[in-house]
Amino acid sequence: MTDTATPMNAAATGDWEVVIGLEIHAQLATRSKIFSGSATEYGASPNSQANLVDLGYPGVLPVLNAEAVRMAVKFGLATGATIASTSVFARKNYFYPDLPKGYQISQYERPIVERGSLEILLEDGTHKVVGITRAHLEEDAGKSMHEGLLNSSGIDLNRAGTPLLEIVSEPDMRSAKEAVSYLKKMHTLVRYLEICDGNMQEGSFRCDANVSVRRRGAEKFGTRCEIKNVNSFRYVEKAINYEVLRQIDVLEGGGTIRQETRLYDSAKDETRPMRSKEEANDYRYFPDPDLLPVVIAADFIDSVRATLPELPDQKAARFAAQYGLQIYDAGVLTASRELANYYEAVVQKLAGDALGAKLAANWVMGDFSGFLNRDGLELAAAKVSAESLAGLLIRIIDQTISGKIAKDVFEQMWADGSDADVVIEAKGLRQITDTTEIEQAIDNVMAANSNQLNDYRSGKDKLFGFFVGQVMKATGGKANPAQLNELLKKKLSA
Repeated sequence: MTDTATPMNAAATGDWEVVIGLEIHAQLATRSKIFSGSATEYGASPNSQANLVDLGYPGVLPVLNAEAVRMAVKFGLATGATIASTSVFARKNYFYPDLPKGYQISQYERPIVERGSLEILLEDGTHKVVGITRAHLEEDAGKSMHEGLLNSSGIDLNRAGTPLLEIVSEPDMRSAKEAVSYLKKMHTLVRYLEICDGNMQEGSFRCDANVSVRRRGAEKFGTRCEIKNVNSFRYVEKAINYEVLRQIDVLEGGGTIRQETRLYDSAKDETRPMRSKEEANDYRYFPDPDLLPVVIAADFIDSVRATLPELPDQKAARFAAQYGLQIYDAGVLTASRELANYYEAVVQKLAGDALGAKLAANWVMGDFSGFLNRDGLELAAAKVSAESLAGLLIRIIDQTISGKIAKDVFEQMWADGSDADVVIEAKGLRQITDTTEIEQAIDNVMAANSNQLNDYRSGKDKLFGFFVGQVMKATGGKANPAQLNELLKKKLSA
């Protein structure tokens, strides 16, 4: 069997253990590049944001962006890592069409951040700590362009020199799902820290996955393959799963795994060879003579620590304690800083009790998030503000409307931006809470359905739902559900 054969016969991992490490490239949200004053704005015309430093002209000198350093330190503090008092930039030499200088300025032996960790939640509800080997600063390369250029390629150097934080994990993950959980948690963290916008479609947050397999119980790692530049959670999981089965299939067929870099083809759902995997000595690293060592003082670290926000795990724990939420719900609501802020803004408009907090959680995670996904909107573009949603929930709490009617009201609010009270009044949706009116509706339904009434009283209890539905139909869905159930039980048993 060849190394590129599709692993159709590989079943579950069985006797094999999967070993995964991720290298995440987070584009730092600085306004200018890491070693030049060129802008980093996405979407500009090709080569309109590249100066002589970015182009690698002779005689130009790089100047380190202090904001990129501050962001790297901020990340290190958030992950409990060691911040190097002195770090060094190196030249990583290799040829690539969109790398003008013929080398990339990166960090090798002395990175700015080392030995951190990130805790992830597994599917079975347990927690796992994934080690972070290092996080180092480097510049991005440019971009090769092929579309609309017939038989030629173009080079856009707008991205050349954009600051990256490369975050290298320990090989601690044992499944594609664990890797995705880690990737999502890291995505959440860098956005909380406001050091990266996390836009995977624009390439601001992407990862390389190092994947190998070994026999269960073996101490030595297998030969790893690197899956390069995957930029969606779904594709990371699919690429890793394919690569795991491919390697198992090769090994069980008597073959060997070659250490190499592979690309994931999402259209064919497969990985394929890109190039043999380079070792560090292939890059001929040496300290960049144009850049001084970066010396970070303790008071600078303290000043950065003072800017740390409430981190995702801290916020989730507070939500659970303060609002009486389940840990899972608290985790969902704090998965993004924007969603967490929206939820708290809703809760603050309510009474603040556990009932209101839980109701708000259900609506924010349910209908609100559902409508955002349906319309493909970011939270900032939501058509119902936190104040407006709170107004709707207040009408549920004070029993002006039922939860079912509230869904119809919310849909109208989303459609035209109306407040809940305006929709309720315009459509006459207030709940019927007048006992006499509900009893009259029950009497009419019982009189019109004598056969079902006799069957119910003969022991067919399941017909209770039928009577509830008929009364709701008769009242246009406006009868207060709790009152209806209580009065109906009395009437039917009379």
